[in-house]
Amino acid sequence: MTKAKHLDVTQARRTLSLKQASSDENTTPFSILFTHGSLVVEVYQTMTSDHQKPHDHDECYVIIEGDGNFEMGDEIISFGPGDFLFVPARLPHRFTDFSDTMSTWVMFYGPEGGENANSTKKTG
Repeated sequence: MTKAKHLDVTQARRTLSLKQASSDENTTPFSILFTHGSLVVEVYQTMTSDHQKPHDHDECYVIIEGDGNFEMGDEIISFGPGDFLFVPARLPHRFTDFSDTMSTWVMFYGPEGGENANSTKKTG
């Protein structure tokens, strides 16, 4: 039987701060907190700019703190705490014009290349 997992925001930030404090300035501003099958849960805190490259898996963000803009393909989306952002696999994206406190949960999942959007029941 699988045991439930609780990820606390304070604990996530502490983990990220410790990682950054014990590394050089070029450390990637994320920390992996949980994995299960294809699911990878991270916390990500942008520093001065976001230099992400497109990822091979579908990705979800849930903003913990801060605000700014999110460029995804040709779209620019304003975001704030509690907002949910979905990025299909391999689509260029990055955070821009974000506040100093910006941090987010990141979840990667599914097969390489992303899931077929028509293969599951749509909700909402």
